[in-house]
Amino acid sequence: NEYRTRFTDLTECVVVSTRGIEGLDNNEMRGALADKDITVTVVKNALARRLFADMGMAPLGGLINGPSAIAYGADSIVDLVKVLKTWDEKLENLSIKGAYLDGTTIDTTATLALAKLPNRVELQGLIVTATTTPGSNVVNAMTAPASVIAGCIKTLIENKE
Repeated sequence: NEYRTRFTDLTECVVVSTRGIEGLDNNEMRGALADKDITVTVVKNALARRLFADMGMAPLGGLINGPSAIAYGADSIVDLVKVLKTWDEKLENLSIKGAYLDGTTIDTTATLALAKLPNRVELQGLIVTATTTPGSNVVNAMTAPASVIAGCIKTLIENKE
């Protein structure tokens, strides 16, 4: 019931192993993750597999073997993976097992590849840039000849004076 309450709104997550991480490092990591609205929950494998199967997330159970923890939160799975990858590089014993998103699981390599993608905010910026650039180019093309003519007239006036 505790898992069901905790994971009720879970739609995407990363499965990690925290075995062998020292207490101070673990506390530092969890505090930093909490600041970014990321939660890491160590799970009992059999209970977690059964719960995720009941929730219609059975593929997630395939990632839960050996010491496992579920990391979830952040604005998107990309943000989550980027933060976890940073900690994976800092802590020797943290390892990313895979991720669950869009109803399927992906392996460690594909999960780490998510860190190379732009996050939601970066994508929105790219879309805004892509949609406004053509308009800016049209405006520049329309005003450039007028600027040249104005410059020529100014030069003529200065020469006549």
